[in-house]
Amino acid sequence: MEMAMNKTKESSFRMHPQKFAMWLFIVTVVMLFAALTSAYVVKQSSGVWLDFDLPFMFDITTGIVIVSSVFMHMAYLSAKRNEVSKIRIYLLLTVLTGISFLVGQLIAWQELVQEGVFFVGNPAGSFVYVLSGVHGFHLLSGVVFLLIVAVAAFKYKVHSTSLVRIEMCATYWHFLGGLWLYLYLFLTLNH
Repeated sequence: MEMAMNKTKESSFRMHPQKFAMWLFIVTVVMLFAALTSAYVVKQSSGVWLDFDLPFMFDITTGIVIVSSVFMHMAYLSAKRNEVSKIRIYLLLTVLTGISFLVGQLIAWQELVQEGVFFVGNPAGSFVYVLSGVHGFHLLSGVVFLLIVAVAAFKYKVHSTSLVRIEMCATYWHFLGGLWLYLYLFLTLNH
């Protein structure tokens, strides 16, 4: 009886090693952005801070990231239901909206340049470029992850009995979406 209880306890705390590694990576990214946003607040209080409007494209990319997260969730639900064609469609829509987000961020940077806000110069502009750029880099890695999972879906390797890849991808993608929402609100409220 004691051995059965220990075995139950042991199995209830198990996590797939790749999921564990992904969660460690997510914690690292959270710490990075906590440090960057803290540095933003500290530097802003120094008094030398350029006043400018955030790019309107940030509003649009925020909507795109929300839609993208919905597509990712639909892909995951389709995998749980073994709806293989829907998995593929929703993953590809997630990839397209992810790429649209990245293009939107580049357009936002162009808006900043047109407004006279550059990477080098006042720290206010530098922080906007760094925060959106580092997030964009992570989102690019998410798009690569999505493409890997999409290829697996086209090879019939993503379905109700093989969910680890799509679960990890969905978790990472939703995290990136939530991270952008945090950054958007942070920049809007602290600008």
